[in-house]
Amino acid sequence: MTGIPYRTALVVGAGSGISAAFARAVASAGLKVGLAARDVEKLASLADETGAHTFAVDASEPEAVARLFAAADERLGEPDVVLFNASARAHGPIADLAPEAVRKAIEISAFGGFLTVREAARRMIPKGRGAILLTGASASVKGYPHSAAFAMGKFALRGLAQSTARELGPKGIHVAHFIIDGGVRSARRPDPTDKPDSTLDPDAIAQTYVEILRQPRSAWSLEVELRPWVETF
Repeated sequence: MTGIPYRTALVVGAGSGISAAFARAVASAGLKVGLAARDVEKLASLADETGAHTFAVDASEPEAVARLFAAADERLGEPDVVLFNASARAHGPIADLAPEAVRKAIEISAFGGFLTVREAARRMIPKGRGAILLTGASASVKGYPHSAAFAMGKFALRGLAQSTARELGPKGIHVAHFIIDGGVRSARRPDPTDKPDSTLDPDAIAQTYVEILRQPRSAWSLEVELRPWVETF
């Protein structure tokens, strides 16, 4: 099996679930890992398990994201893999949504993605190598009732991924977007006994992310859709 041709990974929007599974997978493959989130205390156990450095960040603030990458450069080394996993929701009927809540949701899900990709690209372009991974959702391709803000953010993130993949691919930087089209399995959302494998196992999702990192440049995947069998679209 081809090894991962990278040495350091920074996860922006780290927590339980997909990002934790990804951190474990790349750490076990020998990469140094950085975990960034608003609340770093929640990352203590995962950091101990993976040997990761932790960083506090508000992904929607330009100065905060710039400080994050500067700190990661110093403590971790310039990351050559960056996973953007942050998102936010403002759930409710469209007529009742608070504008500021919607603004913040979009700032985190989409503008935060831009800020993260921008800082990553600034470090990767001079080297001519790197990988930027962006976590999408069902809402990246279909909007649901009472979920307009989340859909707007995820649609925008997908557009960012498509644009930057075409811009940065020729420069040696692999940009890939992942549509997580289904419920992600967790302690609060276990796999139903009467519908086995109807939720997405976060370790299985992470395995797909890692396989993308191993792809040769002649056949890069720019978007991958992961869906359990219960999904119909």
